[in-house]
Amino acid sequence: MMKKFLLTVTTALAINCLCFVAQASAAEYSPNFKGTEITEFVNIVGKNLQKTMIVDPNVRGKINVRSYDLLTEDQYYQFFLNVLEVYGYAAVETENNIIKIIRNKDAKTAAIPVVGNNSNIIGDEMVTRVVEVKNVTVRELVPLLRQLSDQAGGGNVVNYDPANVIMLTGTASTVNRLVKIIERVDRAGDQDVEIIKLQYASAGEMVRIIEAMNKPSGGKAGQPTFLIPTIVADDRSNSVIVSGEIKARERIARLVKRLDSELESNGNTRVYYLKYSKAEDLVKVLQGVSETISTDASGSKSKSRNSSKGDISIDAHESTNAIVITAEPDMLRSLEAVIRQLDVRRAQVLVEAIIVEVFETDGVSLGVQWYNEAGGFTQFTNGPASISSVAAGAIAAESVPGTTVTTENGTTVNPSTNGDYSILAQVLGNVSGMMFGIAKNDWGAIVNAVSSDTNSNILATPSITTLDNEEAYFIVGQEVPIITGSATGSNNTNPFQTVDRQEVGIKLRVTPQVNEGDAVQLIIEQEVSSVSGTTGVDISINKREIKTTVMADSGDTVVLGGLIDEDVQESVQKVPLLGDIPILGYLFQSTTNSTRKRNLMVFLRATIVRDSALMKEISETKYNYIRADQIRRQEEGLRLMSDENMPILPEWHDHLTLPPSFDEYQKNLGEKGIDVPAATDATPIEDKN
Repeated sequence: MMKKFLLTVTTALAINCLCFVAQASAAEYSPNFKGTEITEFVNIVGKNLQKTMIVDPNVRGKINVRSYDLLTEDQYYQFFLNVLEVYGYAAVETENNIIKIIRNKDAKTAAIPVVGNNSNIIGDEMVTRVVEVKNVTVRELVPLLRQLSDQAGGGNVVNYDPANVIMLTGTASTVNRLVKIIERVDRAGDQDVEIIKLQYASAGEMVRIIEAMNKPSGGKAGQPTFLIPTIVADDRSNSVIVSGEIKARERIARLVKRLDSELESNGNTRVYYLKYSKAEDLVKVLQGVSETISTDASGSKSKSRNSSKGDISIDAHESTNAIVITAEPDMLRSLEAVIRQLDVRRAQVLVEAIIVEVFETDGVSLGVQWYNEAGGFTQFTNGPASISSVAAGAIAAESVPGTTVTTENGTTVNPSTNGDYSILAQVLGNVSGMMFGIAKNDWGAIVNAVSSDTNSNILATPSITTLDNEEAYFIVGQEVPIITGSATGSNNTNPFQTVDRQEVGIKLRVTPQVNEGDAVQLIIEQEVSSVSGTTGVDISINKREIKTTVMADSGDTVVLGGLIDEDVQESVQKVPLLGDIPILGYLFQSTTNSTRKRNLMVFLRATIVRDSALMKEISETKYNYIRADQIRRQEEGLRLMSDENMPILPEWHDHLTLPPSFDEYQKNLGEKGIDVPAATDATPIEDKN
C-alpha cells in the first residue's frame, strides 16, 4: 500500500511540473493600459520581454490601449511596435538585446537593420532594404513610391542612378508593400525584334512615314510610350527593323506590307527634307552619283547621259531646304542612301587662343653739365634736359624792373614786366627723375639723374566656335583712321584728304577640318596689333601676326609661335680728355643705360564638339565663369557707389523663362502680404465736358 501511495504522489507531482513548464513556455499576455505614461509602458514591456529599453528624452505622452485577446510573446512584441508607430515613435533593436525608443523621423538615420529578399521581419519594425530595378529607370519610379511612403515619419525612398537601385527605409510592412509594387511595375515586356524586308518601297522613306504617324499631334500626348515601337531603316538590305511590344510590332508590320506595293508607273517623285546639309550643295553630288549609276547599268556613257537627262531629275528647293528627285525606284533607293549618309550632323570645333606678352624695360641716366655766363658750357643730348634750354628758360623767366625816362617832352614811366615762365615750364616738364642745379659767381652746373622701370603683362584669350570646314573670323579692337593721300582743287583751293580705316586689335581667323578620330587640322591666322604712337607722317602700329597650319588632338594645347628678345644699350657722352680722368671724369660726361626684354608666346587649343551635350557643358562653364567673377566683384563692393549698380548675370538655364501670367502675378503679391484690388469690369469714362 505504501508503494502504491508513493507512486501516485510521484505521478501527480510530475504531471504538475509538466503543466507548469508548458504554461511557462507558452506565456500569454493581455495588455491593458489607460492613461499610462509612454515611458512606463516601455518599461513594463521591456520587463515582460526581458529586453533592455533605452528611451529617448523626446519620447513623452500618455497612451490608452487595451487588448481583449490573449497575445503570445511575438504578438505582444508586435502589439508594442504598433502602439509606438501610432504615437509617432519607433523601436530600433541592436545585436546586444537592447532596444532604443526614438522618434519616427530620427529612425531613418539610426542603425536600423538592412534586410534582403529572405527576411522574415514583418509588422512595424524599422528596416532598410535595397531593391534592384532591371527594366525601368529608378528616376521615374521613385516619385511614385514617395507618395506611398511615410515621408513625414520614418519612411524614406532614395534612388541611385549609376546602379539603378532604390533604397527603401520604413516599417517592415510598408517596405514589403513597396517592394511588391516595384516587382509588379518592373516587368520586361515582349521587346523582340522583327526584320521586314521591302520589295518596292524605300526603307528610309518608310521609316519617315511611320515616325510621322506616331508623333503626337496638337502638342498633346498620344498613346503610351511603351506602345510605340522603335523603328530603324537598314538601307544596305532595304529592310525595316521593328522592336517593341508584340501588338505594336504586328500593327507596324501590317502597315509596312500595305505600303510596300509596286507603283503603277516606272518613275515617281520623292521630296527629301534635309536636316543638316544644304540642298544646293547636295544636288551637285547627287547628279554625279546618278550619272555614274546610269553608266554602270547601261554600259555606255553616251546612252547614260541621254537616260539621265530624260529619266532623272534632281532639283533643290531653297525655301524649305529640300531636294526633289524624279527617277525609277532603284535609282531613288540608291540616291536616298547617299542622302542619308551625307545629311548628318557635322562636328563643330571650339578654338581657344592664348596670347601672353611680358614686356620689361629698365633705364638709368646720369650726367653733369657746366655753364659759364661768358658763353662757355657743356651740353649732352642723351639727358632729359640740356643746360642751354634750362638757361634760356631761366633768363626768360626773369622779370624786368620798371624805368623812368625824362626828356624835353616830359617824363615817361615804363612799368615793370613779369617774366615768361612758359619756356622754363616746358623744359622742366620733360624732366623725369631728379635735376639739381648749382650757380656761383659766373659758373653754374646741372646734375641729371633718371631711373625708369616699366613692366607690362598682356594676356588675351580669344575663342571662337565654327562648323567643320567652315571659316570663322573674330576681332576685338577698333578701326583707326589712316591718311592715304591728299589733293587740292583747281588754283590750290578746297584741299581734301583721303582716309582709310584699318582694324587694330586681336584678330583670329580659323578654318578647322575634323579628321577620323580625335585629330583636327587648323588653318590659322592670328594677329595682335596696337597703336604705338604718332610719327612725322602718320601713326605707327605695332603688329604681331602668325599664319600657319597645325594638326592637334581634341583638347590638346599647342604652341603656334613665340618671340623672346633682349636688348641692352649704353650711351656715353663726355668732354675729350677731361671725361677720361679717373673719378673726376664723371663730372664731364653723361651716361645712359637701358635694357629691354620681351617675351611673346601664342598658344592654341582646339576641342571637337560632336553633340549638343558637350556644347551645353562648354557654354555653361564659360557662362558660370563670368557670373562667378561678377559675384566676386559685387562682394568686394564699390567705394563711392552702391553695390546695386553692379550687374550680375542670371543663373544658367538652358530653357526659356517666360514672365508670370496675370493670375500668377496677383497670387505672388497676395502671398507677400500686398493688397491686390479685385478685378472689376471696365466701365466707360464719362466725358465731363
